[in-house]
Amino acid sequence: MSHDTHPAAGSHGSRRTYLIGFALSAALTAIPFWLVMTGVLVDAQATALAIIALAFVQIVVHTTCFLHVNSRSEGGWTMIALIFTIVIVAIVISGSMWIMFHLNGNMMPMTGAGMTEMP
Repeated sequence: MSHDTHPAAGSHGSRRTYLIGFALSAALTAIPFWLVMTGVLVDAQATALAIIALAFVQIVVHTTCFLHVNSRSEGGWTMIALIFTIVIVAIVISGSMWIMFHLNGNMMPMTGAGMTEMP
């Protein structure tokens, strides 16, 4: 009983995959820092959009290089679980934003006279 009898669940990656992931992660962290510190993009909105885009790319790098989420591992169930998680998070975030946006318009306006009548 000196050997493991459990089947391998999936590839754990190679040294090359980890090094590529590390290099991409370092670059995808340094680029937004450089964008903000040097002010290359004059428009703050363009800088924010570039940072958000690079953040999404970094999420993809982490899930593929370090978490090994792909359509081949564990018969594709890890990818299905990831897609389900992304859908649920998108629903929660978009619903929360929708509620917060409409709360402002649906709140009853308070005037100075109305505030003095409050208990």
